[in-house]
Amino acid sequence: MDTLSRRSLLVAGFGLLGSGALAACSSPAPSLPAGVGAGTASAGAGQRIVDTALTARPVTLDLGGSTVATWAYGDSLPGPLIRATAGDRLRIRVENRLPADTTVHWHGIALANGADGVPGVTQDPIAAEATYTYDFTAPDPGTYFYHPHVGVQLDRGLYAPLIIDDPREPGAYDHEWILVLDDWVDGTGRTPDEVLAALTSSRDNGGMPGMDHGSMGGMEGMDMSSGSSEGMAGMDHGAMSAGDSPYGDDAGDVAYPHYLVNGRVPADPEVLTAKPGQKVRLRIINAAADTIFTVALGGHRMTVTHTDGFPVQPQDTDALYLGMGERYDATVTLAEGVFPFVAAPLGKDGQAMALVRTGAGNPPPSSVRPAELDRSVLIGADLTPADSARLEARDPDVSLDLAMTGQMNPYEWGFNGAPYGQHDPVQIQEGQRVRLTVANHTMMAHPLHLHGHTFALPNGLRKDTVLIAPMQSMAIDVQADNPGNWLIHCHNIYHAEAGMTTELRYRP
Repeated sequence: MDTLSRRSLLVAGFGLLGSGALAACSSPAPSLPAGVGAGTASAGAGQRIVDTALTARPVTLDLGGSTVATWAYGDSLPGPLIRATAGDRLRIRVENRLPADTTVHWHGIALANGADGVPGVTQDPIAAEATYTYDFTAPDPGTYFYHPHVGVQLDRGLYAPLIIDDPREPGAYDHEWILVLDDWVDGTGRTPDEVLAALTSSRDNGGMPGMDHGSMGGMEGMDMSSGSSEGMAGMDHGAMSAGDSPYGDDAGDVAYPHYLVNGRVPADPEVLTAKPGQKVRLRIINAAADTIFTVALGGHRMTVTHTDGFPVQPQDTDALYLGMGERYDATVTLAEGVFPFVAAPLGKDGQAMALVRTGAGNPPPSSVRPAELDRSVLIGADLTPADSARLEARDPDVSLDLAMTGQMNPYEWGFNGAPYGQHDPVQIQEGQRVRLTVANHTMMAHPLHLHGHTFALPNGLRKDTVLIAPMQSMAIDVQADNPGNWLIHCHNIYHAEAGMTTELRYRP
């Protein structure tokens, strides 16, 4: 029996595997009709075609005892898993039953420009009651996800995992668990649009009740911990506090009422079952809009194997940081018992949690804090890439500067001092090796995301989203091999909507 048939591809909470969620065929595709995002014009010889459909619509969801009205893809949170193999052509028909325009962005996939899902840049938005078919080839294996690129729709239930398998992957593990992290406000008395409106209308030190500003004083409802170890009632914070993080103690702008793993609150968590001694592959996705998480599995050390889809030299750690939009794969060999998988929001109160059960025992309380969170926490940018994932060594043809700028009051963010709409695009030419020196001139961490490409950090690590600390400067190298107009933006959706977005444009 081969490895793939021995292991169980357990996708926690989704109930949809690649073969079950998607109808695949190997016949050549017809020419594209109107309403199709032309990511690929026709199937190559022998190329497998994966067809599926999504419906974005208003729904009522149970987060585990807390019922919320929101928008989602179908009836689940996260939405349906889409699964394919590297080199497959994906055709995904999106039906918009929302009371608003929408799109779908395939986060991290280096696809053709027409299928990238950015309104006003790569397509017209999908109007209410309209349909649109995205058509693209997924060239690289990895852990990805999909979400809208209209306003702050990401901060609703409109997100789901997208897994591109590697046909060369040996599959040397017994289970695979996909763990999607989120911060949640929709349907709890505020919508994400109301949160954004309050943030952007703030023009004095009164600010917006419910914002989390770390050390900024005098603001009702805000986190005043300034790196203290107090803030999460009933929890043992030990040596770890917001101030210990390299990303500062002002890590987000919204104090969320809920944090989720696979759509569940800690009071009624997802339960993942296996046997002692089994090896599990974790695919961890941070789909949050405004929250950096520190994640750990109580009683275990993890071995990180991939970041943003690319393999790294395996690195053992007690815990790791995930910025918004980042994905990490890790393996772990399970002990016997019941263990909490905890995602602690950086600089905020509360946490997300799932449970791992391999034997008898009572579950821990929903406020449990694994000791691993107070030990070594991995900074993903410090990982060493696998040799197979390195960008070919080459001197840059052009070097450009990109400054992250802005502040909380007034709530204005941008690149090089200008918000999106008043920005000067980054101009490049096909074939160039481009070095972008990204300097964070603000006192908040920002996850920088580049569409349509990956980039290499100075240590050679390949990523499409990287967390840049306050006042940190980082050089990233981009191979200009995918012509079009592409967004570069902060993946804090509120910062992006308040202006921290620009474009990477190919000149003729």
